[in-house]
Amino acid sequence: MPALRHHITNIANTTHTVLFWLALLVPVSIAVGSLCAAFLWLLDWATQSRFNHPELLYLLPIGGAFVAWLYARFGGTAEAGNNLIVDEIHTPSAGVPFRMAPLVFLGTIITHLFGGSAGREGTAVQLGGSLASTAGKYLHLSHAQTRLLLMSGVAAGFGAVFGTPLAGAVFGLEVIAIGRLDYTGLLPCLLAAIIADWTCHSWGIHHALYHINYAAPATAPFWQHPMLLAKIALAGIAFGLVALIFAEANHKIGALIKRHIPSSPLRAALGGCAIIALVWLLQTRAYLGLGVWSAIPGDPTIAGFFAPSSDYWSWALKLLFTVITLSTGFKGGEVTPLFFIGAALGHTMASILNAPTDLFAGLGFVAVFAAAANTPIACTLMGIELFGATNAVPITIACWVAYICSGHHGIYLSQRLATPKHNRMTTTLNDTLRSLRLQK
Repeated sequence: MPALRHHITNIANTTHTVLFWLALLVPVSIAVGSLCAAFLWLLDWATQSRFNHPELLYLLPIGGAFVAWLYARFGGTAEAGNNLIVDEIHTPSAGVPFRMAPLVFLGTIITHLFGGSAGREGTAVQLGGSLASTAGKYLHLSHAQTRLLLMSGVAAGFGAVFGTPLAGAVFGLEVIAIGRLDYTGLLPCLLAAIIADWTCHSWGIHHALYHINYAAPATAPFWQHPMLLAKIALAGIAFGLVALIFAEANHKIGALIKRHIPSSPLRAALGGCAIIALVWLLQTRAYLGLGVWSAIPGDPTIAGFFAPSSDYWSWALKLLFTVITLSTGFKGGEVTPLFFIGAALGHTMASILNAPTDLFAGLGFVAVFAAAANTPIACTLMGIELFGATNAVPITIACWVAYICSGHHGIYLSQRLATPKHNRMTTTLNDTLRSLRLQK
């Protein structure tokens, strides 16, 4: 009888826990998915408006200065963005302020309306983190419960904004620490990402589709093509190094500008002027905005890199535009520009290595992000969700090689080092990337 009572008690406790998290995650995930749908709709409107009214570019300095003033006046800790969310997951304290959601929502739309080169994942993650933290405070959750809810909010935002719920679920677990997955949040993150993605699609939002038509000959699997796999590994090295350059350029240039220009509105205004100057110098607007599509024929786009052409330097130009935009204080995210940079670099590497263009563009698409965000497993799953399982082996090789080659660097400085990428690392485990940079 005692054993039976113990068994019944365990079942009751498990059922209570499942019902508790269902009651908590379903409304939060629906809210995150709905906000992501509204955000993506407005982002399309902003992009279309920028093409319809090219003169909007000249308001970029004013728009950037206005958003910077809003953050300086009302933002508080929200200025830290994704890094604040990662910090709160590690050590819950004051929480993620609700005002982060409207501020990043408005700031990102303004950035894209006037032509800044930024992404969208930062907005989605911050929307999810802000709503999750607010729900945790309102319901007086414990630190452990708040932590799980924050991870789930990150997963929901990421999964919904890119239409990749499996990658979103793992991203919420993987992004907080390099080399470690926190399995305590496995089911909550998966549930949140799936519900948020379904909700976003239910509002009629459709994500851009990319295709890799290349497939290894049916007579032999990928691992029996050593020359192609060697080329993929070489490309992975390039993807990792470019991710490292992107992350360090953002941090170092941003710190340099802050040191010499204390006023955040002035920094953003000068950044906007620099973008306008680059447009005039290069006589192209192709590197503004997301780069997912363009109304101007002949402009390089992410989808365009999956077809052969003679474009070899778009990855470097997009990197330059994005670093200037983000390091001077404009809001958005790094991921979609990293998709552009990666696909463009993969296109270039395919030409150099005489490899399939669409395959290498797809590999760069996910691998540069994997290296910059230190999330190789999430990005491998993203590649499989976007491009299919046929190319799972090359996707895995590219993401994991790029991850190793980016070293202990990344776009999220609040990430902690759980497992070093090489044995020569002598720092204390669980140090943040921020503290590692200060030790150098």
